[in-house]
Amino acid sequence: MAVPRIGGLGIVLGLAVAVGVLVWQAGQGALWIYLLLACSAPAFLAGFVQDLTEAISPKGRLAATAAAAAMAFFLLDAAITRTALPGLDWLVTSLAGSFLLTVFAVAGVANAVNIIDGFNGLASMCVMLMLAALGYVAFQVGDLLLAALAFTCVGAVLGFFIWNFPSGLLFLGDGGAYFLGFMVAEISILLLVRNPGVSPIFPLLVCIYPAFETLFSIYRRLALRQQPAHMPDGIHLHSLVYRRMMRWAVGDRTVKALTRRNSLTSPFLWVLCMASIAPAVLFWDNTPVLLLFLLLFALSYLMLYWRIVRFQSPKLLRRITSRLPPADNGDTRG
Repeated sequence: MAVPRIGGLGIVLGLAVAVGVLVWQAGQGALWIYLLLACSAPAFLAGFVQDLTEAISPKGRLAATAAAAAMAFFLLDAAITRTALPGLDWLVTSLAGSFLLTVFAVAGVANAVNIIDGFNGLASMCVMLMLAALGYVAFQVGDLLLAALAFTCVGAVLGFFIWNFPSGLLFLGDGGAYFLGFMVAEISILLLVRNPGVSPIFPLLVCIYPAFETLFSIYRRLALRQQPAHMPDGIHLHSLVYRRMMRWAVGDRTVKALTRRNSLTSPFLWVLCMASIAPAVLFWDNTPVLLLFLLLFALSYLMLYWRIVRFQSPKLLRRITSRLPPADNGDTRG
């Protein structure tokens, strides 16, 4: 039986109700949150229509998300105006440069979340971790409304997560993935706009796992495989973990075994996601340290990827998977 791909609809509806309560309690000063949800509509609807009809191309979904980012740029002043990166800091001094970088970043993060949405619980847990980090730092700097919005989003995603992991009873779909990526990106930008003390590298490090996965995928396809950048190739890091590491954990190919193998893949990538989020939360106002951890993450990702792709998975990971009990025909776990 086909699994429904409408998890994003539940998240959007749940968040809309929760935001209504939040705005009612916070008063007029929180009305901009409604405007943010309105701006997200093109990103969500393009993905949701794709889930229902498969009629929207990847370029169409990216264009819709870019339009959503443009709306937020002009209606909410959600603009990237500082980056702490040479060259880009000069670019964002102009309105046009800030606009182009903002739209590119928001569409890129939304697409990145969609790319890692390949296994039960992977994208949704990573998004919850990212939103929790953003909410924590917003709370630390006294931006209680933005913190409340971030944690409200976590609650909405959690409602979906319990249906998706580990049994895969409901899928996030493109609508959900693009919507959540848009929200993560916009909350990141608004955190920087509203709080100058937060390093601009902080949200970049928070989102680096899906972002680097996307950038590396583009490089791999264009430079190494001579394929179009949008061409699926099935060798993302999460796909390699599934195909080359979970073979130690699950032996047969029954539906239950394959579902369990799918779900066992996600926790390994949750740890990778946390490897960047933890230092980001600890050093959210220290740009040099955040840049160092950004470099360390990139090197660690590349080392892990090339070892797994060459069938040389780290011994620790092989030891962990080898101790997982196999899912046989009598296994009743999700």
